[in-house]
Amino acid sequence: MLTIASATNTLIRDISGLTALPGGVKFPNGAGAFHYEESGNLLSVTSNRFIHWSTSGDTVQLVEQSLDTNLLNNAVRLRFTHCTVLPGGVYIQETLNNVIILICTNQSVHRLVLPHPTRMYRSELVTELHMQSIFTDVGKLSLQDPSHSAIIPSLVGHTGGPTTSTAWLSHRGEAHYTLASPAGGIVVVTLPPHDTQGSISLLELKRSSMMQRLSGWMPTALRGEHGPADLALSLAARELEEDSFIFALCHDHKLRMWSFREQACLLEADMLDYMPACKGVKRLSGQGHRLRLAFSSTTGLCLCVYLAVPGRGQFTVLQLVATDNSHYSLEHISSLFTTQETLVDFALTTTDIWGLWVDDSNTTVIKYINFEHNSAGQWNQVFVQPPPEEEVHIGVDQDPRETYLEVLFSPLHFSASALVKALQIYRRGSERITDLAWENLKKEVTVAVESELQSSVTEFEFSQEEYRQLQVEFWSKFHACCLQYQEALSTPVGLTVSQHTSMVCLLRKGFISFLLPCFAVDHLYLSYDEYLSSEEETPITEDLEGGRDVLQLVQCLRMVSDAVSGEMAYVMEKALQHLESPENAAELILENMLSNNNDNVIEDIQNKLQDIRNPMAAMIVLLRELDLETDSDITGEGPIAPGQSLNTRINLSQLYGSSSAVSVVCQAVCHMAMTRALFCRDLLILQKLYLRFGDNVFLGGGAQLLQLQQDLIPRCSHLLSSYHVLKHISQSLASSVPIDIIDANLQHLTVLELSDSPALSTNRSVLSPQTVVELFYQTVARKIIVSYIYNQQQSGSLLLWPHLVSSVVQLLAQLLWPSNSGFQFPECLMANCQYTQLQEYVRLIGPWCQVNIGSCRFMLGQCYLANGEGQKALQCFQEAATEVEKEEFLMRLTGTEDDEAASTPRLQYYNKVLRLLEDVGLPELVIQLTSLALTEAANDISSQAALWTRIFKHHLDLGHNSEAYEALTQNPDSSMQLDCLRQLVVVLCERSQLQDLVQFPYINLHDEVVSIIESRARGLDLLAHNYYELLYAFHINRHNYRKAGTVMFEFGMRLGREVRTRLGLQKQVNCYLAALNCLRLIRPEYAWIVQPASGAVYERPGASPKRNSDGEFSSEPVKRQIDILELKDLEKEYILSRSRLTLAQHHLPSAAIAGSATAEEMVTLLVQTGLFDSALSLCQTFRLNLSPVFEGLAFKCVKLQFGGEDTQNEAWIWLAANQLSSVINTKESSATDEAWRLLASYLDKYLSPNGQHHRCVINKLLSHSVPLPDWLVKSYKAMDAASLLRLYLNFDLLEAAAELVLEYVDALLGRGHQYFGIERPLSATSSLVWLPYTSIDQLLQALSETQTNSIIFNKVRDKLEDYHKLVDKTTRLRLIAR
Repeated sequence: MLTIASATNTLIRDISGLTALPGGVKFPNGAGAFHYEESGNLLSVTSNRFIHWSTSGDTVQLVEQSLDTNLLNNAVRLRFTHCTVLPGGVYIQETLNNVIILICTNQSVHRLVLPHPTRMYRSELVTELHMQSIFTDVGKLSLQDPSHSAIIPSLVGHTGGPTTSTAWLSHRGEAHYTLASPAGGIVVVTLPPHDTQGSISLLELKRSSMMQRLSGWMPTALRGEHGPADLALSLAARELEEDSFIFALCHDHKLRMWSFREQACLLEADMLDYMPACKGVKRLSGQGHRLRLAFSSTTGLCLCVYLAVPGRGQFTVLQLVATDNSHYSLEHISSLFTTQETLVDFALTTTDIWGLWVDDSNTTVIKYINFEHNSAGQWNQVFVQPPPEEEVHIGVDQDPRETYLEVLFSPLHFSASALVKALQIYRRGSERITDLAWENLKKEVTVAVESELQSSVTEFEFSQEEYRQLQVEFWSKFHACCLQYQEALSTPVGLTVSQHTSMVCLLRKGFISFLLPCFAVDHLYLSYDEYLSSEEETPITEDLEGGRDVLQLVQCLRMVSDAVSGEMAYVMEKALQHLESPENAAELILENMLSNNNDNVIEDIQNKLQDIRNPMAAMIVLLRELDLETDSDITGEGPIAPGQSLNTRINLSQLYGSSSAVSVVCQAVCHMAMTRALFCRDLLILQKLYLRFGDNVFLGGGAQLLQLQQDLIPRCSHLLSSYHVLKHISQSLASSVPIDIIDANLQHLTVLELSDSPALSTNRSVLSPQTVVELFYQTVARKIIVSYIYNQQQSGSLLLWPHLVSSVVQLLAQLLWPSNSGFQFPECLMANCQYTQLQEYVRLIGPWCQVNIGSCRFMLGQCYLANGEGQKALQCFQEAATEVEKEEFLMRLTGTEDDEAASTPRLQYYNKVLRLLEDVGLPELVIQLTSLALTEAANDISSQAALWTRIFKHHLDLGHNSEAYEALTQNPDSSMQLDCLRQLVVVLCERSQLQDLVQFPYINLHDEVVSIIESRARGLDLLAHNYYELLYAFHINRHNYRKAGTVMFEFGMRLGREVRTRLGLQKQVNCYLAALNCLRLIRPEYAWIVQPASGAVYERPGASPKRNSDGEFSSEPVKRQIDILELKDLEKEYILSRSRLTLAQHHLPSAAIAGSATAEEMVTLLVQTGLFDSALSLCQTFRLNLSPVFEGLAFKCVKLQFGGEDTQNEAWIWLAANQLSSVINTKESSATDEAWRLLASYLDKYLSPNGQHHRCVINKLLSHSVPLPDWLVKSYKAMDAASLLRLYLNFDLLEAAAELVLEYVDALLGRGHQYFGIERPLSATSSLVWLPYTSIDQLLQALSETQTNSIIFNKVRDKLEDYHKLVDKTTRLRLIAR
C-alpha cells in the first residue's frame, strides 16, 4: 500500500451562467489512470511514470507518479462549481509535445494542455532525484479560455444531463467528447485543435445520422426522439485508421458501434446472445453494465462487455473484425463468469481481464483471468492487504498506550491522512492540523488521548488495574476512529493496468495500491481452501506426488493457523521478541490447542496428515523455498552497467528510486516476512504435533522422527526467527539525526576508512515515515540490486513490472537475510547513525545467527560508543577480534590498513579500533585494548614499539606520569623511546609537574634526558620556559653540583645577551648566585667550570646540517679555546650582574644596554646615574681606577652648585641610593651640601698614596671655574701642597698660588707646619725639607710680568729670602754638628 501526497494545487473552475441541474443525478466516485507510451522504456524520461485520477462530485484530483524519480508539485485538484463530473469523464492522451487532459461534466467540457515531460527538461539526461511534474505550472493555465472549454447546450424537450461519457483526441488534435443523452442517443462535442482557431461543433448521432452545426449553440433542426432503450450505459471510443468509432452499451443490452466520420451506426449486437440462460435478463435495467476496449497491433481491437446480472455477472470478450466495404462484425473470443456481487471496475488487456469487486462484507476482491487460454474458467486470486485488526491484543506485561501507539504508527496499518482526520475528530475539530513530522503527530495523538482520559476522571485515587482499564477504553476509542477513516480511505474506486509495463494498480479513495506478483510459497499459504483442494500440482516442485503432499501439508497448516488464537499468537510473538525458544513457544501453543480442542480440529489435522505419503520430503521442499540463504554474493561494487552509455547508466541509477517505489518494494518485503513468519510458526507447531503423534502418522517410523527432531524443527525455528527479524526491521522507523551527530559519525567512518555517511532528511513529512529498510534500500541496496539484475540478465531497456519488482523484492530480502554473508544492512545503519535500531537488530539475531558474529559484535560496540558506554563497547570489540580473518566486513575493515607495523590481520584490526577509540576520546579504553594487542604482537618488535608508544601517549595525556614513564622504558625501539622521552619532558614542563620529571630514575637514559632538556633550553624562549631551572634541579637532585653550576652560569650568560629587561637582569643575578652556591658546595680544587662559548650554536643530536645564506653547507666551526672559570671569576660576574640590576632598578631604560656592558662601561653608566657606591664597589672588584667616579661626583656637585630647585629635587633621588656617613647635622642641609659631604666622605674613605683622587676632583672643579671648598684645599695641602700649587698655576690662579707658597714657606719655618703634613719645621735636627722651586719660579715669573701683582711678587720674594737665610743658617749648624 502506498499513500499518495495530498494535492498541492486546488483550482476552482466556476463557469458563469451555470446553475445546478434540478434533480441532478449523483454518480459514484470514479478513478482511472494514464500510462505514458514510453513508460516501459528505461531510456525514456517517462519510464515508470503515469498519471492517475479520481473523481468525486464536482472535483477531479490528478496525481502524476513516477517510480524512478520524485516529482515535485505532482498533484492538482480541479473543482467545477454547480457541475458533476461524469463517469468516464476524464481522458488523458499524449502527443509529441503535450499531455492533453479532457474532462467532461454534466454541463461543460474542458481541455487542459500541459507540456510533455520530454519537452520540460533542457537535457535528455536527467540526473536529479527530484523533477518537476507536468502539473507544476497548471495554475498558469486560463481555464476561462473559450477555446479550451464549452458549455453543453440543453436539448429541446430533454430534462436532466448526460449520464456517462468518454472522450478522445483525433490525429488532427481535435478534442471529441461523447455524451450519453439522458433520453437516449449520443451527442459528440468537438473542440478545435488547441493551437488553431476554429469553432466548436456539436454532433448528435442517431440512426438517421444527421449532423447539425450549431450557431451560437442554438439547434437549427429538430432532432428525432430516442427511446429509453437507446440510453447508453457505458461508452468507449477508438480512432482506427482514418475514422473514429464510438461504442455504446445501451439500456437494451445491445452494443452499438458508430462511425464518427460516416455519422452512422455500423454495427449493432445483442449481448444477451452471448449469455446462456438469459431468460428474464431482458427485463433487468442493466444499470451495472460496463464496456472496455483494448488494442494491440497483433490482435487488433478487442472489446469486453460486462453484463451485470445478479448472482452471475458475465464478461464477454469480442474482437472487431473488418469485412469488405467498411462492414464490421464481432467475433466472440470468450465468455467468463463470476459470482461476485458488486463490480467496482475492471480492466482489459490484450490477454487478461482484471476485475475489482466489493463483497457483502465490504471486502475488496481482485481477480484476473486469461481470456484466451482458460478453458476451466478459473479466476486467479489476488491477495489484497487486509484492513488493520479491529482488536488489539495487549499482554499483561504491556502498557496499553505503548501498545496502541505501536499499532497506530506502524508503517503498514494506518495512513497518515486517516490518523490526522481521526485526531481532528477526536479533538472535536478545534484546530486544523498542518503537515507534521511523524514523531510530532505521534506526540499530538498521545496528548489528545491522554487529555481526554484525564478530563473524564472524577476520582483522585485509582488502583493500577482501574487506570489500565481506562487507558484501554480511551485508546480503543481512538483506534476505532482511525479504523473508520482508514476503511473510508481504502474504499476501492478503480483499477488500472499498464499495457507497457504490465503494472497493476488498485485506485482507492485516499491512496493507490500497487499489485505485486506473489511468490509460490506465499501463494500456497494465502490461497483459498478451494484452490488448494482443486489443484493437483504446485510450482515449487516438479514431482507430482511431492506436489500433492505439499498441497496437503499446506492445507494442514491452514487448519493450524485457524486454530491458533490471538492470545497464543501473541505468545509466539513475545517469545521471539524476548529471544526465548520458538520451539518452546510452539509446544505451549500446541498444549493450548489440545486442551481447547472443541471443534475436533486436532482430529481433522491428524486425518489430513495421514493422507500425506512423505511428510519429510514435503517439509524439506517448503523449508527450501522459505530459506533465503544464497551462495551467490550479491554485491554492487563499482559503477552500474560499466561500458554502457551515460544515458543508460543514469537511468539505471534512478530505477525504482522514488519514494513511491521505495515504499512499495519495502512494504512488499514486510508483507512477505509477515506471511512467511506465520507460515513458519504454523509449520513449527505442525512439526511438534508430528512428534506428539509419532508413528501414528509416519510411515517411516523412528528414523524420520529423528530427522524431524534434529534437522527440520531447528531449521524451521531458525527460519521463523529470521523472518521475525525481517518483519521487525521492516516496521522499525528510522530516527532523524542531528547534524552534529552526523558529523561525528562521518569522522568515525573516516577513521575506519569506511564509506561516507549520507545526510538524513531531518524534517520528514507526516505523509512518509521512513523505515530502516527503506533507508537501506534507498542509500545502499537499490544500487546493488539494479547492478546485479542488469549484469545477470542484460534485459535491455524494457521495464516489465511483475518480473523486475519480484527480482528486486527477492534480492532485497536476501540482502537483509541475517544468514547470508553480506553485511550491508548493519553497515548502512551504522553509517546513518541508526544506533538504537542497529542495537535491536544485533540483539534479535544474536542467539541463533552464526554468520557475521564478529561483525555484529563490532557494530554493537559502535552503538555502545555512540551511547557513551565505553566499557561495553570495548568488550564487544575484543569479542569481534577472534573473527577478523573469517568475515568479509572485518577483513575489509582491516584490509585498508597502511601501517607496515601491523603484521597480522588481528593487529591491523586492533589498530583500527584504537584509532576509533582515540577519535571518540576514550584514552582509558585505548590503554586497555593496547595492552591486549601487545600479547598479539609478541614477536613483532615494530608493532610492540608502536603499541608501547600509544600506551605512553595516553597515560601521559591522562596525567599518569609514572605509568607513562614505565611504558617509555618498555619501548623496544630506541628512536621511538627517545621521542617519547622528549614528549615526556616537554609535557611535564608545560604542566609544571617538575617534581615527577626530576625524580624519575632514567636508568640508561640519563644522558639522553640531559641532552633533551639542554636542547630545549637552548632552543626556546628563556622567559617563557624554565628548562634551565629544570636542568639545574635535575643535577642538584643527583648531587652533580658542578654541572648544576654550569647550567645556571650558562643561563645567566644568555639572559644577559638575550633578555635586556629588569626581569632578565634579576634572573641573571639569581643564576650567578646559584652558580656560586654550587661551586662553594664542592672541594676548592674542583670548584671550577668550563665557560660556555658565547653565542655558540648548540647542535642537537640527529639534527640536519645547516646551510649558509648561499645555500652551501656551513664549514666546520672553528675550535674555540676552552676557558676555565674559578670561584673568583664567578664572583666577579656576580658583582657585575648585580651592579647591572642596581642600575636597571634606578634607571629602567639602562636595562637595554646594561645587559652586555663590560665593567668599565658599567662604571660610566653607574656614575651617570648617580650610583657611586655601586661604581666604587665595581671598580674595587675589577681593580679599576676610581678617578672616573670622583670626577663624576665632582661634576654633579658643580651642577648642583649652580642648578635650580628642580636639580636639587632630582639630586635627592641619587643621593639616597648612596650610603652617606651618618654625621649628625644640627642644621638643615641642602642637596648640594649633601653632595659635597658625600664627596668628602669618599675622599676620606678611598685614600690614594699621592692624592690622586683629590687632584682629579680639584682639576674637575677648577676646569668648571668653581671655587675650591676650604675643606678640600685644607685636605689636599696636607697631602701634596706642590701638586696643589701646580694646579693653581695651570688654571692661572696666581694669587691663590702665591698665598699657598707664603703659607708653605711659613710652615717650613715653623708657623702652621701641621696643616701641610710636615711633622717638624726646618731646623738643624729635623729631617730634610724641600720646596717646589720649579713651580715657585714659574709663579715668580708670572707675577713679575704684570704690574698689578708687584706687591705679591715682592712678598713672595721677601719670604723666600727669609727662608733661604734660615736654610743657610741651619745648614751650617748641621755641618758643625757633624
